[in-house]
Amino acid sequence: MDYIDYYQILGVDKNATEKDIKNAYRKLARKYHPDLNPNDDAAKQKFQQINEANEVLSDPEKRKKYDQYGKDWEHAEEFEKARQARSGQARGGRGQWYSGAGPQGDFSDFSDFFESMFGAGESNYRSRGRFRGQDLSASLQLSLEDSYKTHKQTLTVNGKNIRITIPAGIEDGQTIKIAGHGGPGANGGPAGDLYITFSIAEHPRFKRSGNDLYLTTELDLYTAVLGGEIVLDTLDGKVKLPVKSETQNGTKVRLKGKGFPIYKKDGQFGDLYVTFDVKLPTNLTERQKELFRELSQS
Repeated sequence: MDYIDYYQILGVDKNATEKDIKNAYRKLARKYHPDLNPNDDAAKQKFQQINEANEVLSDPEKRKKYDQYGKDWEHAEEFEKARQARSGQARGGRGQWYSGAGPQGDFSDFSDFFESMFGAGESNYRSRGRFRGQDLSASLQLSLEDSYKTHKQTLTVNGKNIRITIPAGIEDGQTIKIAGHGGPGANGGPAGDLYITFSIAEHPRFKRSGNDLYLTTELDLYTAVLGGEIVLDTLDGKVKLPVKSETQNGTKVRLKGKGFPIYKKDGQFGDLYVTFDVKLPTNLTERQKELFRELSQS
């Protein structure tokens, strides 16, 4: 397996900020999403690489390990043990270490980065019939309410039930990796990984853009003119919203922190933007019409 540069995949440099990585991921994920590239195996593979790169680089701890060990960051502990064992076996010669006296552990998924650190001998060790299982892909559709709160769901993949935790703030088109839940390995090799792509259904009232929510609500003429208070139904319950007098049609107000939860950042939310749609009264009585005439002449 060739060494894969996650920074290059996302088109960012090694000093990229968390925001740079997030923006690059969103742009590429939309471009290579399987729904937009049906029957395109190259796009599907690119999409998986993009999500794998984002899964690592968006997590500070994983990114730190990756910067030190490359794609083999998941094997950092085994790598250190193997290096220590290799150092201890140096006096016995390389042949003894590779004949089975080496450290326990599975190196079948190590990339050429491993070989460049240890040399070709270890590459021969890992090529003795152990094969990593195939990666699998699955899709899961959620409602906007589902993706608003962290919750658990059970998936059935290859006849096996897998219970996963879905973090609040998951985005449409986002893919997460469930390590070790792909196809089984051969000859004692590790299982592949499972990639789950989420599809968030459109909501009849709310529109989501990143971590912000947008809502249009009707406002009667009398409240728009005189001011008052209305009650909004949000994804987090009812909210009282004051209305200024002489509010114009199309007026937009922001409710700070009442938007969508930010992915993997507990207690942090986007904003809710409410646009007023002022409705004119209908079925007026003659007396009511007369009052409007008097008002127009005053």
